[in-house]
Amino acid sequence: MRTRSLTVAVAAAAVIGLAGCSGSTGSASKADPAAPASAAPAVSAAPAASGAAASGDAAAGTPAGAKPAPPSNAGLPAEPDSATAAKLVAALKALDPDIVSAGPAKTVEAARKQCQAVYNYPKDHARLVEVAGSTFTSAAHPKGFGPEVSEKILAAVQASGLCTRI
Repeated sequence: MRTRSLTVAVAAAAVIGLAGCSGSTGSASKADPAAPASAAPAVSAAPAASGAAASGDAAAGTPAGAKPAPPSNAGLPAEPDSATAAKLVAALKALDPDIVSAGPAKTVEAARKQCQAVYNYPKDHARLVEVAGSTFTSAAHPKGFGPEVSEKILAAVQASGLCTRI
């Protein structure tokens, strides 16, 4: 944590130093004479800090050996083609027509979010059923369709082939 904070401080000092140097017009330098002077002490601290950050990967901003966090859309499949979307909507409608009451577009979006949960929690089946219960809701079922139907929703989403498009 200390190395990460130090790396961020060094990067901020470098940006401030570069911002002070980028103004090549004489009027910009005269307008704010304190800016280059205030950036100078921060830049002079950078060489001392870079030695401490040598144990981590300064370019990536993460300690050596640590994996970067996945992007927030990791596991979210692309929009399905019309045939896959129709197959998915039909399967969910067969379970309970109220599942697709929000319309096909919202149903497909909920299924894509379910695929993201499958990607994020591949071995936690109970969590996947819970996510299905909170993702697929309707006016008549604002708290979901219950664990039994959520289990079937999960199975239908996985069988549709949507989750394999990651």
